[in-house]
Amino acid sequence: MAESSSSQPRYFRRKMDKPEGFAHDSSSLLSEDQFLCSICLDVLTDPVSTPCGHNFCKTCLTLYWNNTQHCHCPFCKEKFTKRPELKINTTLRDVVDHFKKEGDLDKPEILCDACTGVKQKALKSCLDCRATFCKFHLEPHNNVPVFKEHKLIRPMENLQDYICQKHKRPLELFCRDDQTCVCLFCTVTDHKTHHTVPIEEESGEKKTQLVKTQTEVQQMIQDRLKNIKDIKHSVELRKRNTEKEKADSIELFTALIRSIERSLAELVKVMEEKQKAAEKQAEDLIKELEQEITELKRRDTELEQLSHTEDHLHLLQIYPSLCRPPHTKNWTDISINPHLSVETVRNALSELQKSLDETLSKTLNEKIRESDFTELKRIQQYAVDVTLDAYTANPHLILSDDGKRVTHGDTEQNLPDNPKRFDYCASVLGKEGFSSGRFYYEVQVRGKTEWDLGVARESINRKRINLLNPQNGFWAVTLRNGNKYEACAGLSVALSLRERPQKVGVFVDYKEGLVCFYDVESRSHIYSFTGQSFTEKLYPYLSPCYNDGGKNSAPLIISPIFKTNI
Repeated sequence: MAESSSSQPRYFRRKMDKPEGFAHDSSSLLSEDQFLCSICLDVLTDPVSTPCGHNFCKTCLTLYWNNTQHCHCPFCKEKFTKRPELKINTTLRDVVDHFKKEGDLDKPEILCDACTGVKQKALKSCLDCRATFCKFHLEPHNNVPVFKEHKLIRPMENLQDYICQKHKRPLELFCRDDQTCVCLFCTVTDHKTHHTVPIEEESGEKKTQLVKTQTEVQQMIQDRLKNIKDIKHSVELRKRNTEKEKADSIELFTALIRSIERSLAELVKVMEEKQKAAEKQAEDLIKELEQEITELKRRDTELEQLSHTEDHLHLLQIYPSLCRPPHTKNWTDISINPHLSVETVRNALSELQKSLDETLSKTLNEKIRESDFTELKRIQQYAVDVTLDAYTANPHLILSDDGKRVTHGDTEQNLPDNPKRFDYCASVLGKEGFSSGRFYYEVQVRGKTEWDLGVARESINRKRINLLNPQNGFWAVTLRNGNKYEACAGLSVALSLRERPQKVGVFVDYKEGLVCFYDVESRSHIYSFTGQSFTEKLYPYLSPCYNDGGKNSAPLIISPIFKTNI
């Protein structure tokens, strides 16, 4: 497993090579092994000590602990209930610095071979005399004709390295056929028919080639700096577009809400006006009815009085007018039209607005899913048959016989070392690389709490711990701690996913510099690296990560893709 931009991988020590040139005094009670960090295997830098007494580089230990659920010593595995506060061991740092300086002081100054008393510092070495001389004893080589022809070089301890072991003559020529240095006698014997040139000439051409190579390397640096600039520009442009799209969406929905509120206000106003009109109508009708009741009561009184009168003549005279019913309105068809209350209307419109919002949100999500589904369906046509390459697998990884499954085992397997194999990272590559076109593959990640997936370029360093990022040749997405998804894009990009992916699809468009990741089951897009520049083969890259005591023991499985069923 390699490291994402914000987390340190688990790694596995397979060898303890000592840094070249590190000082060692056979009489010293201390050995250089005591000044090596067991994580990076280099001389300690800013050394810190764990409570169990082991020493590490401060940066190495910090990165290691940043990716561990339980804080423990990387060397002896002792667990700590609380993460220790790291402070630089100044005494150990001074001792390490002292040993580093001693390493430089141990290199002896080259002295004159001709001095008999106090030997002086050598100025030149003579390949013909096979001796080293100070300024005084070098004088004959400047003045005496026979010595002027001798071959002088800068002072050297091992002059025999510059002498032909066969003819005991200075190595003055270079054989381009055998790519080796030779003497004059060699050109008339073993190298008689070979193309030889003076060492200075060959060295000059090699320097010219080195300058050319250096120029190419510098151009590569500039190209990559430009790529970084382009990526940053692309991110900034995407950020601007996202902000604009967000502002436009806010404006759209704000306008929609205002329209709904305005319509609601207008409707409420109309309903209130209708209510007032109904109340006025009722008031007028009640007034008219009261007037009729008053008139009817007056007639009733008159009728009551006449029913007891003794004035028969008067009764007969007014009887016709009293027998006729009073003039009144026909109230049979008169009614007040029922209206909904204002509060009822408000509630109805509120529910309408809520339903509208849900419908719009659902519609937008469906459009996004439909777009992702269409895109995934299109790129699945570029599916390739990926088989894992056992020669690249870290010795802790266990591959199935068909090369489709990989798990992490606790025990390191006894496997032959080779340049392709990952030594310190629990990683493996696919067998086939791609240097053009498009390709796509899917990996089942169900049941895992940690994993790395993506692609890697052919020239990645497989003999050290790598940070997962495009600069180091990795385009990957990772899972940590069961729910922390990240895209390793230099600075780690946290991913907010609607669902936890059970199967992840990886798509590469080599020409367009595009690497995309998809949640296959939900048909949704996870992340895309855009604007990349690929110059060499890309290989599928997988890491099941450390099994974490069985919590992360589920395998990564290369899934078959049936194009006819898409």
